[in-house]
Amino acid sequence: MDLGEAGAAPVILADWLDRLLIYWHENRAVVSTLVGLCVLAVVVQRRHASKSAQHGSPTLEKAAWLAPKDHAPVQTGKDQRLQSPSRITPSLTSGQARKPRTPAAAARVVTGRKPASSRGQAALQRRREPSRMQPLIFFSSLTGTTERLAKQVAADLEGVSTAYPAILRPQVYDLSYVDLDDYFISGPKTPVPSADVSYFYLLLIPSYDIDTILNTFLAHLDETHNDFRIDTAPLSTLAGYTIFGIGDKEGWPTEEKGFCSQAVEVDKWMAKLTGRKRAYPLGLGDVKSNVDKSLKDWVGGVCSVLKEVSTSGALGEGVPGSGEPVESGDEEEPEDGDEETDEFPDSGRNKRRKLANTTDLEDVGGKANSYTSPIAIDFTTYSSRPSPATTLKAMVPKESPTHAALTKQGYTIVGTHSGVKICRWTKSALRGRGSCYKNSFYGIASHLCMETTPSLSCSNKCVFCWRHGTNPVSTTWRWQVDDPKLIFDGAKEGHYKKIKMMRGVPGVRAERFEEAMRIRHCALSLVGEPIFYPRINEFVGLLHGEKISSFLVCNAQHPQQLRDLRRVTQLYVSIDASNRDSLRKIDRPLHRDFWERFNSCLDILREKRFVQRTVFRLTLVKGFNIEDEVEGYAHLVAKGLPCFVEIKGVTYCGTSSSAGAGLTMQNVPFYEEVVAFVEALDKALAKRGLEYGIAAEHAHSCCVLIASKRFLIRDKWHTLIDYDRFFDLLQSSTDFTPEDYCKATPEWALWGNGGFNPRDERVDRKGRPKEKKTSGGDDDGTVSEARNGIKVGEQKADLDF
Repeated sequence: MDLGEAGAAPVILADWLDRLLIYWHENRAVVSTLVGLCVLAVVVQRRHASKSAQHGSPTLEKAAWLAPKDHAPVQTGKDQRLQSPSRITPSLTSGQARKPRTPAAAARVVTGRKPASSRGQAALQRRREPSRMQPLIFFSSLTGTTERLAKQVAADLEGVSTAYPAILRPQVYDLSYVDLDDYFISGPKTPVPSADVSYFYLLLIPSYDIDTILNTFLAHLDETHNDFRIDTAPLSTLAGYTIFGIGDKEGWPTEEKGFCSQAVEVDKWMAKLTGRKRAYPLGLGDVKSNVDKSLKDWVGGVCSVLKEVSTSGALGEGVPGSGEPVESGDEEEPEDGDEETDEFPDSGRNKRRKLANTTDLEDVGGKANSYTSPIAIDFTTYSSRPSPATTLKAMVPKESPTHAALTKQGYTIVGTHSGVKICRWTKSALRGRGSCYKNSFYGIASHLCMETTPSLSCSNKCVFCWRHGTNPVSTTWRWQVDDPKLIFDGAKEGHYKKIKMMRGVPGVRAERFEEAMRIRHCALSLVGEPIFYPRINEFVGLLHGEKISSFLVCNAQHPQQLRDLRRVTQLYVSIDASNRDSLRKIDRPLHRDFWERFNSCLDILREKRFVQRTVFRLTLVKGFNIEDEVEGYAHLVAKGLPCFVEIKGVTYCGTSSSAGAGLTMQNVPFYEEVVAFVEALDKALAKRGLEYGIAAEHAHSCCVLIASKRFLIRDKWHTLIDYDRFFDLLQSSTDFTPEDYCKATPEWALWGNGGFNPRDERVDRKGRPKEKKTSGGDDDGTVSEARNGIKVGEQKADLDF
């Protein structure tokens, strides 16, 4: 069949394929052998080429251009003699470009510091590159002075940041409020980390002879340095740090005697934790003479350093604070048996030597049989040095500035940690000019009341504190504990001595003066935290033993002590805010878990409400805790269910410490504002189904009482205390409730009647009697008609005098 030229091509191709397939089947063994030999030859050739490349073959041309051209090594003299002959590059063939040969390794250095690795040098180079600088200012303040200085430093640095964009606006932090772990373990923990931002710490540290947050801060730095789980210099990532100390040369004239001692201590620990990155020398200022000038000079130097660091990226070489390896006075003393011969006492070689001399715990167990008594191992002590025996000190030593300041304010210091003072209401009652709100609410005549405290220390630094920030503050009891009998006798002696000083004051009534020489009531408030005293139950027992009623006030920061407290006549808890943020702003607590402690105390009060009279005391501060907090307070009342709720406007003490805390006369509410708040709170409680009502008032003290309807007996409020009945029940050793010793509230003290006892006489600021008005419920607090039509002036005050 004739297929033609076009049809013959496929046939021919198929014929050739058949022939190739037949040939493969017949000779496949030979073909496979030839292919394997070819592959083997290629492999051998490539191996030979690889060996030639190790001896300067042109195939290394790629590696040559990978190396930096600017750093081609130049070998001279000794380096050439150290070169091995086998490493010499062979002669190149024509056409090959001569490449710079990699230098031979230098001889090993056997003395001094180990040369930095290429990785370390690269990291150092990155650190020295200019970056943005973030100054962080830390301070601690009790009276507001250091806070003012910190804000002044921040203002000066803001001016620098305007001129130098690389320096960011400073941030100011109070050590009382920050979490120390976030800033003093591995540098600041920011929500959005930035690689091109370096941090610079400025610390303004005052020095106190009392326990403050600075003691906690110093302990934190100590533990961080001695914690074996943390690097030796965990804060070395900082760009630098500097410290300014604020002290009082009147009490501590020199550094050896304690001037700025806590600032010096912080500087020592920061030097260790940062790897000697002190950017500027420690500044010191005397709060009573040159603190402003010293701070100005110090800030000027710090600003210069910040400009240099932000430009160069480093502190500089050979200048104070640039990071010399050894600074005088910073080395630790050698331990017994150790030779301090190393130039660098903190080097890794010394650490390895110390580890080599450390006995393994398994070895201790193996040697236990050779001792008559087991070996004591302290797993909580980080330092290898034996710690000296702890000696308890006095809370308020007689020679301390704290003792002098409190004495100047009118306190009589009892023992080492207690105090007594008479208030202005005691003086007013002695002259027949009225008693405080406790007279209207609970039947206490102020001239029969002793105001004292067994603990001058407190755990808060409230903005409205009357004590001008001079009393000690602490979170734990670290002092001597005086005997309760010593405190009781000393408080009575101090109180009677101050009462006797009033006998020559014009207007003092003889009968009131005579009555005042027999204490009937004790207000355990005054200053500090009375419940903080470890033997508070024994002290209250001494009061009750002489039939002196006990009114104890606490700040809701010590739940365990509150739970262990035995029965008192009336138990107060200060409720200064309705939420966490407001409480931190107003009370400025030292405890970091202050809100949890606060709520625990409310739960405890709820449990005690049928055992003893419980009171919430609300101090209203305009601009702090009045606006939009009614519902929050109502929630707290529902949580604690107290017997009574006292609402009182803050009293401004008019000191620089108050101004430093942000408190002025503008923060003092008018009585009308307090009344409006009370009425709103009463409605909020009713909305929650809580049975409370507005019971009494004392307009002169700007104070109103809300009471549980447990004390609304036969449609009449019974907020007063039958003190004789209370002591009878207490001595009977039987169970009783607060309702068992309550007493009817006098008509003049009820809500809407002002609350001023008609037995007394109101006077103006110049001591002139105020004219009594005849209209009911006037602003003068004196009324002639009560709600039920009974003339108050004709009613005899039924009070315990």
